Amino acid sequence: MSTTRAGGGEVWDVVVVGAGPAGAGAARVAAETGCRVLLLERFAIPRYKACGGGLIGFSQAALPDGVPITVHDEIDSITFGQSGRRLRTFRSRKGPLCKMVFRDELDAALTEAAADAGAMVRDGTALKVVREEDGLVSAWTDTGELVRARSLVGADGSASRVARYVGVSCEQVDLALEIEAPVVPEVASEWRGRMLIDWGPLPGSFGWVFPKGDICTAGVVAARGQGAATRAYMDAFLDRYGLTREGAVHDTGHLTRCRHAHSPLAKGRVLVAGDAAGLCDPWSREGISFALRSGAWAGRAAAEIAEAGDAAVVRRVCSDYTQTVISVLGAEMAASRQLMNLLTKHPDLFHTVLTRIPPVWHMAESYLTGEASIPALMRRPVARMALKTANLL
Repeated sequence: MSTTRAGGGEVWDVVVVGAGPAGAGAARVAAETGCRVLLLERFAIPRYKACGGGLIGFSQAALPDGVPITVHDEIDSITFGQSGRRLRTFRSRKGPLCKMVFRDELDAALTEAAADAGAMVRDGTALKVVREEDGLVSAWTDTGELVRARSLVGADGSASRVARYVGVSCEQVDLALEIEAPVVPEVASEWRGRMLIDWGPLPGSFGWVFPKGDICTAGVVAARGQGAATRAYMDAFLDRYGLTREGAVHDTGHLTRCRHAHSPLAKGRVLVAGDAAGLCDPWSREGISFALRSGAWAGRAAAEIAEAGDAAVVRRVCSDYTQTVISVLGAEMAASRQLMNLLTKHPDLFHTVLTRIPPVWHMAESYLTGEASIPALMRRPVARMALKTANLL
């Protein structure tokens, strides 16, 4: 497609806002179709992003071929605990459960792949206002520049301005606190190849330790609105596992958001993907696999919208994108919501079932390695029986 000019300004086929896994993927896919794509990122790339940085099987499968991803540890064992008690460690029989990355490195690699596909990357540029008029999307940046496009993808994170324009609403918002801290060789050796998930004292909460060579990423997550309790939980969690904020490379927090089932994913020629769309696992709060998949779908949809000369075609493409997201990622979120409800209401039972009934651990293993989705696993007899028992309590 060729760039045109309207009202004296350049018109792009597709503008993507946000250079995380969703945005970089959308820009790459749209550029591969021949679209002229502009990728805007608020911060200079590479940039730090608060995130556990674990790539489960579904994330690994969604990565574009040939993109060099730096992996700092491959996890073949996982320890489950309950506030430091009832610890049990399981080793995978099916290969790595998870691969550990730093998000600045991952996002930079995915952004470079988008640039290699032909997208123009402009970092250090924040979006301020979005508006549609005369069949185009107009976006103003923090420098006052007007950017115009035939389609726009919002992948600008959980505090997305594009999401506000589309009208995204969320039913679950959680606060995650996290550090990335250097560890001495003895501690690094203790965690190498093993990650921790430790269910916490607040409803639906848990803490984690993710090893990455001589650095451990550790944190806790709990429902927003109980900040003091979450901070106290974080302090206790770090102390329990011999980790400290002293010398931390990063010590920060961020919000994770899960969309309402009927929250919009598109408005006019504007789409949202990843965190901006509220696409996140309600139970594990895993979001990278959701971002990678929704970003690629949004990129294809945006390319189709850019070609559309008819409003009816635009509506059809948006509807198709919405249905794809709902049928795959929405189904995963709905199934995971059942797990979250069980963890919240019956944490002791949840931990017992997971760590004492071998078929349940094997199901978790199948999910982490990407062999089976949560909806598929929840249809298995042992899962149905566990949920039925919990509902009777």
